[in-house]
Amino acid sequence: MKVSTRGDYASRALLSLALHGDGQTPRSVREIADQTGLPQPYLEQILLALKGAGLVRSKRGVGGGYVLARMPSSILLAQIVSAVDGPIVAGDFSDPHTDGACDHEGQCVLLSIWASAGAHMREYLDSFTLEDIAAMARGDISWPNA
Repeated sequence: MKVSTRGDYASRALLSLALHGDGQTPRSVREIADQTGLPQPYLEQILLALKGAGLVRSKRGVGGGYVLARMPSSILLAQIVSAVDGPIVAGDFSDPHTDGACDHEGQCVLLSIWASAGAHMREYLDSFTLEDIAAMARGDISWPNA
């Protein structure tokens, strides 16, 4: 599985809110874009998707912007990626047949392996909260082993 640019940018934007926000004062899209180096027009689209997923809240007008909708400890990396990319899967395949009921030279075995790979990726991304990632970025805890 490849994390898309949207998934990466969404993760960076929420990490910026976790690192630099106080949870109460909205941060403008421009401020987030400047802090992260992300293109502002694209970031606006991503933040709207994150808002739709309930990960951020927005305030309009002067002093408006975005804040996290939940505590960073309750936001999983998999939720961020899924909010902008859809379900985390290893490929765009149908469900495999099971118990040898496959008509195409073992294709179903491969489909089962791809499904398992997607499940492992979701499980791995679910092991990181936004709070964990912010702590790693600040140097408070170790980075994951590669």
